[in-house]
Amino acid sequence: MTDAPTGEVLTPSQLNTLARDLLEGAFPLIWVEGELGNVSKPASGHLYFTLKDERAQVRCAMFRPKSTWLKFQPREGLRVLARGRLTLYEARGDYQLVLDHMEEAGEGALRRAFDALKARLTADGVFDDARKRPLPAFPRRIGLITSPSGAVVRDVLSVLARRFPLVEVDVLPVPVQGETAAAQIRGMLSRAIASERYDILLLARGGGSLEDLWAFNDEQLARALAASPVPVVSAVGHETDFSLADFAADLRAPTPSVAAELLVPHRADLTTQLLGLQRRMHRLQADRLRQLAQRADRAVLRLQAARPQARLALLCRRQDDAARRLQAGVQRRLDAARARLRHADAVLRACHPERRLALLRQRLIALRTRPQAAIARRLQGEALGLRNLARSLEAVSPLSTIARGYAILQHPDGRVVRKVGEASPGDRLEARLQDGVLGVRVEGELL
Repeated sequence: MTDAPTGEVLTPSQLNTLARDLLEGAFPLIWVEGELGNVSKPASGHLYFTLKDERAQVRCAMFRPKSTWLKFQPREGLRVLARGRLTLYEARGDYQLVLDHMEEAGEGALRRAFDALKARLTADGVFDDARKRPLPAFPRRIGLITSPSGAVVRDVLSVLARRFPLVEVDVLPVPVQGETAAAQIRGMLSRAIASERYDILLLARGGGSLEDLWAFNDEQLARALAASPVPVVSAVGHETDFSLADFAADLRAPTPSVAAELLVPHRADLTTQLLGLQRRMHRLQADRLRQLAQRADRAVLRLQAARPQARLALLCRRQDDAARRLQAGVQRRLDAARARLRHADAVLRACHPERRLALLRQRLIALRTRPQAAIARRLQGEALGLRNLARSLEAVSPLSTIARGYAILQHPDGRVVRKVGEASPGDRLEARLQDGVLGVRVEGELL
């Protein structure tokens, strides 16, 4: 008989949940490189497959919408570099990777090299918009640098023939893929510039992976494109593909066909412009003819007005007008002279000696009475001041005090006795009263 369990008993779902939490907590976001197998993409849009090597494999899932953002088509045997989180599908207990990014193996290293080179060229000013040259509106000859065997040549020539048949196109053949492609493209670019035959150079290639387009990410090629005196248009890959040649060129087109459309105007547009210019020219000619007709009519009128009778009548009218203006001018001057004369007469009358003498007499009379009045006012003021001073002196005079019944005691030498201690028994003093002086003798102090 087996022993009964002593701890907690787990259900399969609880066990799988704990295992999932353990996996997700122990493993961060990881990168895995391997070979695709068992690729399946159901109607839901999710992507299911395995990543394997020689010894093991792991189940993987990539859910929408990230599975729709892939730049390549997943297929059996393709080696890829994937990024995701390790988890466990609880319903079946399957251990799997849930991915959020995937690229073809080897492309990641190329992408990092691409970004580093792009940053260096940007810092050197190779991609500056200020040095890019404008494209000519009507190029006469275009140099197409591309592979002569690709579909790019047919597409570009077809678009140019349809839009602007007058332009001449020279196909300058170069390989667009491989180890020597970048050097051969640079050499062809140099020869095309040295020939001075082309108004525009078009560098074109069809789509492909980053590795396929690597020849157009050459540093020397990017610098040569930036230094080119001839405007260069780059159309490398599809619309989502970007290369360093695209950034260094004067204009980047999403596809070679679009580049051909950007290089030349459409003949239908030119026809419309020509028709518009023709209508404008006819309108200007009609306006000019109308102006010349009006000038001719005015010249006829001037010729008719130049007849002797008409000219004599005109001169007579001008003479009458001049006479009226002269008479009016003379009358205005006479009126002005009369006004000035009246003003001068009034001024002379105001300045006549007799009138001035009368004014001076009036001022003299006024001046005679002014000192007497001033003296009288001064005397009145002085008298009032004296009376006030006398009242003030009388208020503090000892005589007024004596008049009220008091007396002033003095020693014979004139010293005034103010205190009892200033006189001794037997001293003879003088008592000054209102009407005279009394001689008195001190008998002693009164208690």
